[in-house]
Amino acid sequence: MREAGVHVEVQALIDDATLLDRYKVGSYRLVSVLKRYALRVAALFGCHRYDLLWIEKEALPWLPLWFELILLRRVPYVLDFDDAVFHNYDQHLIALVRRLYGLRLDRLMAKAALVMCGNQYLADRAKSAGAQRVEVLPTVIDLVRYPAPVWPNSLPKHDVSTIVWIGSPSTARYLQILQKPLQLLAQRMKFVLRIIGAEFHMPGVQVECVPWAEATEVASIAACHVGVMPLQDSAWERGKCGYKLIQYMACGLPVVASPVGVNTQIVEPGVNGFLANSDGEWVTALEQLLTQAQLRQRMGMAGRAKVEAQYCIQKTGPKMAELLKEAAKGA
Repeated sequence: MREAGVHVEVQALIDDATLLDRYKVGSYRLVSVLKRYALRVAALFGCHRYDLLWIEKEALPWLPLWFELILLRRVPYVLDFDDAVFHNYDQHLIALVRRLYGLRLDRLMAKAALVMCGNQYLADRAKSAGAQRVEVLPTVIDLVRYPAPVWPNSLPKHDVSTIVWIGSPSTARYLQILQKPLQLLAQRMKFVLRIIGAEFHMPGVQVECVPWAEATEVASIAACHVGVMPLQDSAWERGKCGYKLIQYMACGLPVVASPVGVNTQIVEPGVNGFLANSDGEWVTALEQLLTQAQLRQRMGMAGRAKVEAQYCIQKTGPKMAELLKEAAKGA
């Protein structure tokens, strides 16, 4: 953004310390959340000093919409979505929440100067909400943080292959989808399941849990052989943008993923990985990739090439900067 002439000041609603505390104790502490909301409200009172507000999802989740719109009325704003967070409201278990907040984000989108979405599912919702302008920009990585993988001329024979999954404690539930196929696979061959960012036990499977850290995540992924992204097929998951798949591919790994939402656009079966919709398909795809080094390399190279062409900030950054400038000018 700086290179494009856009000066950015960042304020996180929930900062790293609050988020790490939540993972540690299992829920947010009320005092910490109130403090973060107070800081956000104070920042919004001063928003008239800026040309544009760039908001990830929403500025004040769960507060009345009228209050948020009053604070935003003095400056154009852009909403940025990489998850279907509107389903937190319109598919809530409590009917009163659905009635009071079901259209909260739709009304926020309708008044935005621009809604940027990570996939078409999110864009379709923004358009149906009456957003003035909607653009699809995929989730990307920075190639500077992901150096080009080196594939050796002679492929080394690893003693134990490693399957990697990266996520958080809140998304580790998707690993349940892999339990049966990995247990079946473990009966046929030796491998390790590396889990980055969560603790998860899978009986019958050798699991290695690695704490997530920004400084080490790339090396932790790159040291593995296959990346996986299991998902259940529901409305929330159709709004996901496949970030972990892009991370795996940037590291030169072939991928196996559930055929849900944007995964079907990122994964090209037989080219950079496989889509798996049943226990048998997971076992077949992973067994192929763990036992065939040349196949892994060919697919890993194809995945890296796709990231360099479509899913890196070096490609999308300039376009994003122009969109923000246009939104600030009211174009």
